[in-house]
Amino acid sequence: MRVVVIGAGIGGLVAALRLAHAGLDVTVLERAAHPGGKMRSVPVDGRAVEAGPTVFTMRWVLDEIFSECGASLDDRVTLAPAAILARHAWGPDGHLDLFADPRASRDAIAAFAGPREAEGYDRFRARAAAVYRTLEGPFIRGQRPSPVALTRRAGLSGLGDLWRIQPFTTLWSALGEYFSDPRLRQLFGRYSTYCGASPYRAPATLMLVAHVESQGVWHVAGGLSALARAVADLAAECGAHLRTEAHVARILTDRTGVTGVELADGERLPADAVVCNADAAALADGLLGAAAARGADRVPPAERSLSAVTLCMNAEAQGFPLLRHTVFFSGDYAAEFDAIARGRLPADPTVYVCAQDRGDVAPEAPGSERLLCLINAPAGGATPSEIATCTTALHRRLGACGLRLTDTPATVTTGPAGFGKLFPGTGGALYGRASHGWMASFRRPGARTVIPGLYLAGGSVHPGPGVPMAAQSGRLAADSLLAERATARASTRPSAVAAMSGGTSMP
Repeated sequence: MRVVVIGAGIGGLVAALRLAHAGLDVTVLERAAHPGGKMRSVPVDGRAVEAGPTVFTMRWVLDEIFSECGASLDDRVTLAPAAILARHAWGPDGHLDLFADPRASRDAIAAFAGPREAEGYDRFRARAAAVYRTLEGPFIRGQRPSPVALTRRAGLSGLGDLWRIQPFTTLWSALGEYFSDPRLRQLFGRYSTYCGASPYRAPATLMLVAHVESQGVWHVAGGLSALARAVADLAAECGAHLRTEAHVARILTDRTGVTGVELADGERLPADAVVCNADAAALADGLLGAAAARGADRVPPAERSLSAVTLCMNAEAQGFPLLRHTVFFSGDYAAEFDAIARGRLPADPTVYVCAQDRGDVAPEAPGSERLLCLINAPAGGATPSEIATCTTALHRRLGACGLRLTDTPATVTTGPAGFGKLFPGTGGALYGRASHGWMASFRRPGARTVIPGLYLAGGSVHPGPGVPMAAQSGRLAADSLLAERATARASTRPSAVAAMSGGTSMP
């Protein structure tokens, strides 16, 4: 069976790996020069700076995928557990660290905001764990469920659990049940941005991110782009063929379903199945051909997730003890997300800084170091002057917390328009459809489509964005394809001859 995978993001790579390991003839077509999709690095002054995701959680997903393909994740990438999950600052007067050890986090919160907030943290952590337990099996591990199917699977005994995860309550509102200190609501509300949503509109179920991080955050030697290369290498060892700088123009179909793909240069590759790891919005908008557009629903601009403005640089950092992951919060969180909702870059943004040459202990300033600075932004365009104003605001927020950066002219800046060019059809949105409202997660497409032989993978489809979730989507796409292939083969296999009375036999 010939399979073409469009896009070498982590979802496409995992699908290719599992299908090649199952013995199928797999070709991966990637329009960029390197595999990884959003898990990418950019050269700055001759050094590779990670420009995409920087936090690796839920390693069990990749552990299981590698094991299922006869390999070990630890043999392929070097992982180190983080003792400190992140450092958080609101101004020059101190900061708050969250630790891998929840008792250390509780003590830090008590010292920072008082014993009542520490008690609230205990209750919040217990609720986040309960939400995760409720959703892991039927939602994260399973094929895309409908609300009815999820309820039916939970059964009468599980309806209480589904109700208690507060699907109809916003994350920001739910956090008020645990924390009275607005800084802590900011800190834990920020988890909604991990899937490109506003804490004021995202469902309370996203508090499960707190539990996910409490189960472990790992530093990946070489960054997340190295993890993508490891998956690509294993897929190649299993027989998959990766072609970079191969731009797919359209998916070919006939009345029976998928027949192959056509590249921008006119080359055609026949295929019995296609796994599309492009953003589902690109498929729905016809960027891969009109015939394949019905494989996904369109995402209106108003329903797109957050984008970002990122600065990749080599810089000297002074005045603040950076760790690998540090967050500098804005002075008015509501105003920040109100501006984004109105399609504007925030005047006072929250800034995430990934200091890629540091670990869990803040060393003396190491001189020039690799930094990724990121702020949330609305999808859509932003003019160069708006990006420049935003960059000034970024430095102003860092300066308000005591951090001074001396960046270089070689800084690589990417805004929503730039991300839109890197990932066509998205309008710059980095996480597909925004997780706003309780139905948003159910509106993401699943692996199967209405077009026979066409499957979907990636962060814009179920179970959602983020490295482990996108990897899981590739796994689900491969499982769907293999299951349908097995069903088709079984249905065409001749049945045993059965003897009938009168000496007549029927097949």
